[in-house]
Amino acid sequence: MLQKIQFAPGFNKQQTESGAEGQWIDGDNIRFRYGQPEKIGGWQELISNTIAGPVREQLTWTDLQGRKYAALGTSKVLLIYYEGTLYDITPLDTDRAITGATFDTTDTSTTVTVNKSSHGFEVGEYIKFSTVTAPPGSGYISTDFTDDLFEIISKPNDDSFTITMATAATGTTSAAGSATITPYITIGPTFQTSAYGWGTGVWGSTPTGTGWGEETTATTVTLAPGSWSLDNFGQILVATVKNGKTYTWDPSTLPDRFAVRAAVMTGAPTASILTLVSDRDRHLFHIGTETTIGDPSTQDPMFIRFSNQEDYNTYQPTATNTAGTFRLDTGNEIIGAVQGKDYILILTDQAAYTIQFVGPPFTFSVRQVGTNCGALGQHCMVYAQGAVFWMGFGGGFFMFDGTVKQLGSLVEDFVFTVQGDGLGINYDASQITYAAHNSLYNEVVWYYATADSTQINRNVVYNFVDKTWTTGSLSRTTYQDAHTYGLPYATEYNLTGVPTFPVINGATSNYGSSQYWAHETGVNEVSYNGTTSAITSYIQSGDYDITATRTMQGQSTGIGDLRGDGENIMRVSRFIPDFKNLSGNAKITLFFSNYPADTAQSSSLAPLITGPFTITTSTDKVNTRVRGRLVSLKIENDAIGETWRYGTLRLDISAGGRR
Repeated sequence: MLQKIQFAPGFNKQQTESGAEGQWIDGDNIRFRYGQPEKIGGWQELISNTIAGPVREQLTWTDLQGRKYAALGTSKVLLIYYEGTLYDITPLDTDRAITGATFDTTDTSTTVTVNKSSHGFEVGEYIKFSTVTAPPGSGYISTDFTDDLFEIISKPNDDSFTITMATAATGTTSAAGSATITPYITIGPTFQTSAYGWGTGVWGSTPTGTGWGEETTATTVTLAPGSWSLDNFGQILVATVKNGKTYTWDPSTLPDRFAVRAAVMTGAPTASILTLVSDRDRHLFHIGTETTIGDPSTQDPMFIRFSNQEDYNTYQPTATNTAGTFRLDTGNEIIGAVQGKDYILILTDQAAYTIQFVGPPFTFSVRQVGTNCGALGQHCMVYAQGAVFWMGFGGGFFMFDGTVKQLGSLVEDFVFTVQGDGLGINYDASQITYAAHNSLYNEVVWYYATADSTQINRNVVYNFVDKTWTTGSLSRTTYQDAHTYGLPYATEYNLTGVPTFPVINGATSNYGSSQYWAHETGVNEVSYNGTTSAITSYIQSGDYDITATRTMQGQSTGIGDLRGDGENIMRVSRFIPDFKNLSGNAKITLFFSNYPADTAQSSSLAPLITGPFTITTSTDKVNTRVRGRLVSLKIENDAIGETWRYGTLRLDISAGGRR
């Protein structure tokens, strides 16, 4: 008889393969629509350049003339994307500029030593030269130094460092020429790390073997990776370095807006965890900021300061403005914040708060709405379809739609528990986790690093309409929904990539590089130069079993029932594939076994693998001659131009005994 096998949508990774009967248990590059699995859409590279460092935050917005922009903040630079081109607007750290530097050159070598007593620069910093007098006899002219950016390659001592020139010197010089040097601002480390030792523990704690007030080295502190918060105050970009200064960039500065670097916001705090614009009432919030404006030593990770309405340069409260402050009390630090429909949701490491505009005399109301629901990282939360979704500090997925709720998930252990395969989340890289909303498919996506990685290499997806979960290997460090542009824009990090933008003389692969992609376009990966690569995908089901032979009025009918408990072996003589959409080919493999502990393999008797069978639009059935108690299904593709959406599976079965 022909038996239709249907599977519930979403992945169930909590059960064993046998326990997840009638469900999908694994897959990659898969989504569910209308209850059926399909391959995800493709992506196409937006620019020919690779970007310096991992992109940690992205913002897309439109100016008053309707021009569309994207801001990209990495651990090294701040960039603007506009009409297919990147522009470098990274602020310069003029407070650390030095003058009177000299050069040592060596004939035929591209390495130049820069001399300046107590220069204060570190390896890996980006620097700009100005007012250069090239060292006489070296073969260089001043524009060889001033036209491009340089990376500091080494630091022999506190009084010198080396750079790499685009061309080799034609002469040897010593302490010759002169220059002014200005570094880029320091954004932070490429990697999240943990530190140990004196000062990292809690004073007065008494773990085993220590006494009151003694040094404790068992406690760790996290050194956060370099990151940004990006928002727009009208058409003006507001960019804040995590635990650093806030900068602005105005796209109306025509005609040279791309030649103007982001500038320090005047009158604002100089050390904040993040900034966020309250869109409804146009206040700018500095979150986890200074209690004394301009004094970074007073930064309080639970303190919040907001500007005067319509004025992001005024923060001192007076009787005639709406600037103000308040401090949250549950938790050790504010982790992140996100703009909701008519509120701001603030998440500490322990609790959730809402901030709502109420007007004078209090301006804002602050209300704690949840405990034991703290956020995992600054960018692990996103607003989508009337609710805020986030990853929890101690594990689990949460949402706020007026009430904090923990989401039930059949992939929770897979994501949050580190197994022998190393696929559980890396809590030492939790702060780079990034949450995204894909409104085209009603999805919230979290990109995260697994225990065997220091950078994002996996994702978990929640369809909030169908309430299904999937996991996969697609890695994106930022992702902007399709609201400014017609498609989602996302960034991918290559740990060993050499950046090509900004143009950096002596650029190394020590900090990696990022690519910029438009998503949900086509079915392949298409690089900027037109190279096309296949996006492979697959989905794997749990085991189906056959029950005892049915009886009717005490007599055997000889008909098996796949929904039973697998008492009988079944014979499968053919199967009928059913694809809603199929472009190119797909492959179907059936796995048969007699017991849950069996490992399927290529053979004529269970446990065995039959297939993969290549399925085309003209395939009506596939003949098989197999026996087994349990059967599972795998659908996959591996070639360019292939995409599919699966429907149901029909097996032609008959009972074949009990062994």
